[in-house]
Amino acid sequence: MAPPPPPPRCATATTTAHHSLLGSPTCLARPRRRCCAVRAAVAVQAEAQAKVSLIRIGTRGSLFEICKYDSPLALAQAHETRDKLKAAHSELAEEGAVEIVIIKTTGDMILDKPLADIGGKGLFTKEIDDALLQGRIDIAVHSMKDVPTYLPEGTILPCNLPREDVRDAFICLTANSLAELPAGSVVGSASLRRQSQILYKYPSLKVVNFRGNVQTRLRKLKEGDVHATLLALAGLKRLNMAETATSVLSVEEMLPAVAQGAIGIACRSNDDTMMNYLSSLNHEDTRLAVACEREFLSVLDGNCRTPIAAYASRDKDGNCSFRGLLASPDGSTVYETSRTGPYDFDIMVEMGKDAGHELKAKAGPGFFDSLQ
Repeated sequence: MAPPPPPPRCATATTTAHHSLLGSPTCLARPRRRCCAVRAAVAVQAEAQAKVSLIRIGTRGSLFEICKYDSPLALAQAHETRDKLKAAHSELAEEGAVEIVIIKTTGDMILDKPLADIGGKGLFTKEIDDALLQGRIDIAVHSMKDVPTYLPEGTILPCNLPREDVRDAFICLTANSLAELPAGSVVGSASLRRQSQILYKYPSLKVVNFRGNVQTRLRKLKEGDVHATLLALAGLKRLNMAETATSVLSVEEMLPAVAQGAIGIACRSNDDTMMNYLSSLNHEDTRLAVACEREFLSVLDGNCRTPIAAYASRDKDGNCSFRGLLASPDGSTVYETSRTGPYDFDIMVEMGKDAGHELKAKAGPGFFDSLQ
């Protein structure tokens, strides 16, 4: 005699967790009233999950923390953006209203070559920009120092969050500063900006390519691959890892990268809803400083083969103080300039442009040809 058919399952769920719950013998053996209660609870959960997010945030990263391509810093910046949006807009505070979409970028996956050899910093943003233009995400969160001076047609970057500390952190197990490192010590850095300034001031040191996320670089340092490394203090702070810094370099000792410490948020240029959301988060002082520095970079047509540094900030009198630097990768040649003027968008953009033209003229065309 054939066995009786099994009782009907309580419901069909959309996630692995719900399948395992509803498919258990315990659930199937419960009385009808209890099963109906479970069915109702699952329906509510499924409805919450099926709710369409009001904002999808695109960012670099990996679905798995153990993945070598993971970018915890990028995820931390996306979470910061999400939390600020929720705090500013009550409708976004509801469960599921803001979704973070993780996108792998080419720059994250190719770690054994210098950035200049694989196409430059745009490799950290291209796939995210593509997702934005294709409508798979609504806004894109970027480290501004990774964003090319041009934006893809159809996108706009109307928002900068308040800037973090722009300084670089020195990390070493045996010395307290670059000056204390013995001749021949190896410093790991993927940044030509850092390399050129280190070699200009400490020509007895050696700088080697050193890529990977923050955790990877710290592990390599601990394993003895290099004697020391430099990391952006802003990234360490956002990861709650500032205590790993042995010391902090002043901007006079190590001029930061263009837009270092600044987060930029892009959206489609025809998306008024997202622009309104982002305008509520914009920090105007940061936006103006970043615009000044990026104009300087744009004039110099900077890429990953050109060591360039710049920093614009509001001084104690409320004016803009700007410093810019252009160097050769080996540190043998360094050009510097500075400007001071009113903290005004148009004036600051002109200030960055003028400083760029000054250093471009000082260096001459042969300087840039040698970097190709």
